[in-house]
Amino acid sequence: MAKKNCLVKNLEAVETLGSTSTICSDKTGTLTQNRMTVAHMWFDNQIHEADTTEDQSGAAFDKSSVTWLSLARIAGLCNRAQFKAGQDSLPILKRDVAGDASESALLKCIELSFGVVRAMRDKNKKVAEIPFNSTNKYQLSVHETEDPNDNRYLLVMKGAPERILDRCSTIMIQGKEQPMDEEMKEAFQNAYMELGGLGERVLGFCHGLLPEDQYPKGFAFDTDDVNFQTDNLCFVGLISMIDPPRAAVPDAVGKCRSAGIKVIMVTGDHPITAKAIAKGVGIISEGNETVEDIAARLNIPVSQVNPRPEDLSQDQIDDILRNHTEIVFARTSPQQKLIIVEGCQRLGAIVAVTGDGVNDSPALKKADIGVAMGISGSDVSKQAADMILLDDNFASIVTGVEEGRLIFDNLKKSIAYTLTSNIPEITPFLFFIIVNIPLPLGTITILCIDLGTDMVPAISLAYEAAESDIMKRQPRNPFRDKLVNERLISIAYGQIGMIQALGGFFAYFVIMAENGFLPGHLVGIRLNWDDRAVNDLEDSYGQQWTYEQRKDRGVHLPHRPSSSASWWCSGLTSSSAKLDVTLFSSRA
Repeated sequence: MAKKNCLVKNLEAVETLGSTSTICSDKTGTLTQNRMTVAHMWFDNQIHEADTTEDQSGAAFDKSSVTWLSLARIAGLCNRAQFKAGQDSLPILKRDVAGDASESALLKCIELSFGVVRAMRDKNKKVAEIPFNSTNKYQLSVHETEDPNDNRYLLVMKGAPERILDRCSTIMIQGKEQPMDEEMKEAFQNAYMELGGLGERVLGFCHGLLPEDQYPKGFAFDTDDVNFQTDNLCFVGLISMIDPPRAAVPDAVGKCRSAGIKVIMVTGDHPITAKAIAKGVGIISEGNETVEDIAARLNIPVSQVNPRPEDLSQDQIDDILRNHTEIVFARTSPQQKLIIVEGCQRLGAIVAVTGDGVNDSPALKKADIGVAMGISGSDVSKQAADMILLDDNFASIVTGVEEGRLIFDNLKKSIAYTLTSNIPEITPFLFFIIVNIPLPLGTITILCIDLGTDMVPAISLAYEAAESDIMKRQPRNPFRDKLVNERLISIAYGQIGMIQALGGFFAYFVIMAENGFLPGHLVGIRLNWDDRAVNDLEDSYGQQWTYEQRKDRGVHLPHRPSSSASWWCSGLTSSSAKLDVTLFSSRA
């Protein structure tokens, strides 16, 4: 599993993974590559395409625009990413960055088009910061201004565009602030929908100068109680980043669908962005309408078609999960992810959940199998998870599901093969006792058979390759489909075991007949056969056998071919068991 980028912390998770029926997956970094690149910007009521070339020869906007300079300043200051040391000689786009993928993309973009971000930060010293969290969905920082004659503090903020817009009363157009009226809100919404519809992650940016009389020089900013102004700010613009889907994800999603596994996207991104990515990777099939599509077609608010995740009741969540096969939850919080997982489990699903943040831990623990990200995941999420994806790739989960199914199938094959030898080993003793025939199979021979024809082949069956239809079957029900069930026992004992026993008895009777003892003559001669004092035991043709002759020729000869026959019958039936056990798994 580790070679396939699935590090299993809990071995029981492998078996659970094989019976997974629902996967609740993050978008960023799991379904996508987590390689953000700034693609577009919206400011001065226009959408501009970003220029990501080193020489900035393709810039399609005025870099001296006051609005752009303000937007670049916010993106550079309200940003915790920074270039790693010792890379000044490398091109900006090839430098390694320590920080979040989104902030790394912003850092490179601003460094290319604006200038050295580190110098900007040195001139605007940070005095307070509230990091981004999935509940607030924004990040803000407070800075001193670079103007020595201006003692006001500069507050910069970025985050989910709708959350940022709610905190703004003005908008910057052509370098000047003007009221945020309905016309500008509509322009914002149109730009937001257009960029989100491209599958790009969109962030909003705003700023504000705090009044000097209320926040004088040296003011103690408290980021826990937030004792400073965070509203009535000025909206500056939008920046969108593209994070392309991983190449292997569409095929992996298709495999899940063939295997009867429901894939649910649970993301904090905007519904438009989530929908575009979901369609790109195959979670939403082409031609299927989303709630946004239905609302647009009927010209009604989205809330009338379906409430937002935070407004959904438990019954509504259960209804969605029960009646829909293609589901995307957008703008969700970690708490809502936990509610979704619990809803899936109420419907009897075996749920695998991916997560990378500290707040994802409750959902990871609640899931039947929690999957943490090895690259971008936090230490807390890794501790809470049962399995860690070393490459953060959704396709690795599907590989793990296939491996879990293979392990269960091969265990069934090994058990079925091992059980079949019980019948051909016990029936000779039953005939020996009940029918009074000479013992066909001695204890030493049984031991040799167990060591030679049971142990090695049973172990080898554990290394069998997967069946061609292993990912085309419905998920196994762990509460009903057991390793050993009635069908397996009936096949192992009633069919395959009987075939092996018949093969062994056939060899036994043939060899005994070749030595003069026909089957009918063997009945009832057990006591005389094993009596050392009887040296005149007659065979079917009247020939007398001494005790030494019987043991030298009458016993060892039958044992050898009967053991050989059992060997070949075992080999033959193990091939049939390979097919039968697969049948058990799919039909049990």
